[in-house]
Amino acid sequence: MELEKILKKVSKPGRYTGGEYGQVLKDKTQVSARVAFCFPDSYEIGMSNLGMRVLYNSLNLMPDVWCERTFSPLPDMESEMRAAGVPLYTLETFDSVKDFDFMAITLQYELCYTNALNLIELAGMPLRAADRDESFPIVVGGGPCTYNAEPLCEFFDVFSIGEGEQALCEMVRLYIDMKKSGSYSKKEYLRKLSHISGFYVPSLYEVSYAADGTVTGYSPLYPDVPAKVTKRIIGDMDKAPYPDKFVMPYIETVHDRITEEVYRGCIRGCRFCQAGMVYRPVREKSPETVNAQIKCLYENTGYEEASLLSLSISDYSKLSELTSMLLSWTDEKKVSLSLPSLRADTFSKELMDRISSVRQSGLTFAPEAGTPRLRDVINKNVTEEEILSACRLAFEGGKNSVKLYFMLGLPTETEEDLAGIAQLARKVADEYYRCEKRAKGRNVQVTVSCACFIPKPFTPFQWDAQDSTETLTAKQDYVRSLITDKRIRFNYHDARASRVEAALARGDRRMSEVLVEARKLGMSFDSWDEHFSYEKWEKAFENAGLDMGFYANREISAEAVLPWDVIDIGVTKQFLRREYEKSRRSEPTPNCREKCSGCGANRLGGVTRWCPKTSE
Repeated sequence: MELEKILKKVSKPGRYTGGEYGQVLKDKTQVSARVAFCFPDSYEIGMSNLGMRVLYNSLNLMPDVWCERTFSPLPDMESEMRAAGVPLYTLETFDSVKDFDFMAITLQYELCYTNALNLIELAGMPLRAADRDESFPIVVGGGPCTYNAEPLCEFFDVFSIGEGEQALCEMVRLYIDMKKSGSYSKKEYLRKLSHISGFYVPSLYEVSYAADGTVTGYSPLYPDVPAKVTKRIIGDMDKAPYPDKFVMPYIETVHDRITEEVYRGCIRGCRFCQAGMVYRPVREKSPETVNAQIKCLYENTGYEEASLLSLSISDYSKLSELTSMLLSWTDEKKVSLSLPSLRADTFSKELMDRISSVRQSGLTFAPEAGTPRLRDVINKNVTEEEILSACRLAFEGGKNSVKLYFMLGLPTETEEDLAGIAQLARKVADEYYRCEKRAKGRNVQVTVSCACFIPKPFTPFQWDAQDSTETLTAKQDYVRSLITDKRIRFNYHDARASRVEAALARGDRRMSEVLVEARKLGMSFDSWDEHFSYEKWEKAFENAGLDMGFYANREISAEAVLPWDVIDIGVTKQFLRREYEKSRRSEPTPNCREKCSGCGANRLGGVTRWCPKTSE
């Protein structure tokens, strides 16, 4: 068998062999539809993704549906597959993805787009949807990047917008029903699928452009196709399907642990944060449900760490009750609890005491900006004293290292704001030595990590220009020059990669030509530093006749039609613009628990604690 010969030649063949404990196996003759779930990155990253685990479970709960997995092969494996003529296959059966009914690709970050296209190519399928006839699977895109799916519209048949546990099952059920009734054709199926909330079929819309290249409108081609596609949400998180076991990898992955989603959404409203807007409204699981699901996963996996996942875990309204439930048995079983996404303003001694069993040596906080003024601009709503107090509690709890996350290039940013990053880091380091209860005999380590601001769709800053690469690089150099203290380590993101990400994030349908050119240049794994090539991206834009700066570095007018206006996330454009205007006045907005600001997301429904049942 060619595959067996190949696996002897590649690094970590366990990425490609399947056969793991917990994988779902079914009788092919007893299922009516097969779904190949594709993660456009390495096995180690994909197997750590909770969304993939949840959707794999949801689809396989359907008796007549079989969902299988595949991942992007690393360059050594891809080279061998191409040389031997081995197409992309799934790990459960080693069957070719091309023979499935659906090819579902999750799109988690913009720099995975070339990998997504490469998966279609490796499956032996034409890249463009218009070139694929009835014999090929329906190619479905999902995940956070589909909130602006326009750059990928040429390659996908349909996009699932929003939360997929129920939506994907409805998508497959419609397919099965049409096949059984004899009414199926790809064209008719996609049209009927567009009638189901949450499904965007780009071929059913015509896009118009102005002479300057800006989008002027979206028009459905048929009267029965909705003018806007409304995202799907899960109304009651306690009733949402959740895995009772995980597929257990044979090799080490990024996160070898239980991952438990505690709630969706965020009450905060940071103005740069796409996730905080698109996942509204807030919907919590009950402590009883979370505890039961973690206990079940522990019994079925044996993992010794459980991570509580959310956008801001300390905002969970029943965190104290939940941690008490968990500690009643996790201490005895020696299962450590990990609480990522902690906010400095809600970090308390009680919380510190409850997570004292976590094996990590430090904690992470995200001030995002170096001065109170800029934190008000971005609506971070955290003070310097709250940051220092949180660090003090961490040091008193035995921690001697703290990570601080910031952004460079935020709207209205000044040199004073940049200097504030270094000043705040020094104050945190000094706080360690003021703490009498600190761990004696150990030095403090403060790590400052600076990402580059990227204007993302469906945020109040979606209209802002990103700083030029030269400006961002100069800002990185300036902050680095101010950090001379050996107690402080400085990390930063590649400004060039952030520029490409910004261009893809705000791209329109013409961006498909750039992606085609990128694939011709052999580009993949662009989110990996060792594979990213800014020069090749520049060449791809040049070959496509488009300007990267038009998408990344252009300030957009309030009246402009945005490429993602065809999608309705619940949060209104009027609210986002109000927040934009408040940012220019350095005026913060209270969080949802304190006061409803009328974002509009509550009209989507759902079991939520803070949103009143009114909308704009």
